[in-house]
Amino acid sequence: MKKENFGGQVFEQLKKMIFDGEFRPGNRIIESEVAESIGISRTPVREALHKLEAERLIVRLPKGGYVVKGMSMGEIEEIFDIRVILESFAGYLAAERWKDNEIAPLEDKLEEFEKYLMINDLKELTRLNTEFHELLYALSKSPKLIEMINNLRDEIFLLREILLESMKMGTLSHNDHKEIIKAIKHREAKKVERLIKEHILRGKDFVIMEMKKVK
Repeated sequence: MKKENFGGQVFEQLKKMIFDGEFRPGNRIIESEVAESIGISRTPVREALHKLEAERLIVRLPKGGYVVKGMSMGEIEEIFDIRVILESFAGYLAAERWKDNEIAPLEDKLEEFEKYLMINDLKELTRLNTEFHELLYALSKSPKLIEMINNLRDEIFLLREILLESMKMGTLSHNDHKEIIKAIKHREAKKVERLIKEHILRGKDFVIMEMKKVK
């Protein structure tokens, strides 16, 4: 790999470590220590940290270094409230605009999700949940709306990790997805809109409850 690509590699590596929980909110990240541990110069590490800062995953400390950013209760509530509006509308459009053979990939994700739900594989459940939602909202055929949802992708991913740590919530999520697909197949746009709203708001209540436990 060329040297000019090191920054991108380090960025992806550090981002994955944050999502995998190896770097948790409040953990400090020091440029020189990261460079030394990977065995490269500090320049690509600096580039990666700047990108992580731009994506609001880390915050620069006044006396040097960075800290992994957590989300405040207000931010969590705001993210869920925005999701309710954007994603329920995307589901409404999906029910009206989907075409033949576009539902099959969603059903495949459901089957895959169920398989990993049985063995409680958190990482795979989070990945599959994200892929299911991306496939669903792609059916809206609204590039601007999808772009707006994707702007919250990282925050949504982290919140899904909290949700899917619970077997009960994983099962509820799976059942919700089955009902959503059924309504989409029948082109019941208003019902899909309602189901997605209920799905997201249930997740909001659970995440807030879990966050309060660690306060």
